[in-house]
Amino acid sequence: MRKYERFTELITSQREPRANHHTLLSCVLPRPIAFVSTLGPDGVPNLAPFSFFTGICANPPAVIFSPAINIKGQEKDTLRNLRESGECVINVVNHEIREAMNQASFPYPPDVNEFEAAGFTPLPSIIVKPPRVAESPAQMEATLIEIVKVGQGPLSGNICICEIKCFHIAQEMCLENGTADIAQIDLVGRLGGDGYSTVRDRFDLPKPSPPGQ
Repeated sequence: MRKYERFTELITSQREPRANHHTLLSCVLPRPIAFVSTLGPDGVPNLAPFSFFTGICANPPAVIFSPAINIKGQEKDTLRNLRESGECVINVVNHEIREAMNQASFPYPPDVNEFEAAGFTPLPSIIVKPPRVAESPAQMEATLIEIVKVGQGPLSGNICICEIKCFHIAQEMCLENGTADIAQIDLVGRLGGDGYSTVRDRFDLPKPSPPGQ
């Protein structure tokens, strides 16, 4: 294995938040995309992608995603809606809907329905009120456990811890054990800048044996 001997040190306290943001995105990748639907207080659906997103445990089944405070110091609609209602749907993003998902990331005002603006079809959920995205091959209805504030001001984070109440997986992609077929679901991941990636190149690593065996 190659050893790296020379490094560039970037002390985060000596840099602007925006610079740290770009470096972070270049080192933590690819990042899965949580395409989150919520309802505003007036009942208008909101739909927005977030790439600070991952699963955290299975008992209860739970995920986290983090809507950052924007560079103007403003909260995103998703965060306000989730705090108010305590409900959301996390839709996955496959290669087929990449461009429409990107359109939904535009900072529309709160009274704009991103389902309509980006050309998505709402599906009724069975446990929570926010709609699902019909064009997404898997959706997770979820309720809010807690929001953890990280930092202050622009580019600070809000870790939304959510418990999954129901999985929806397109039947043609759902295996007998209740998992999604990774090859068929064709998810995309977020890189830095305008970059995205697929998970089409895969490899297996068997779990290691005890030392000496």
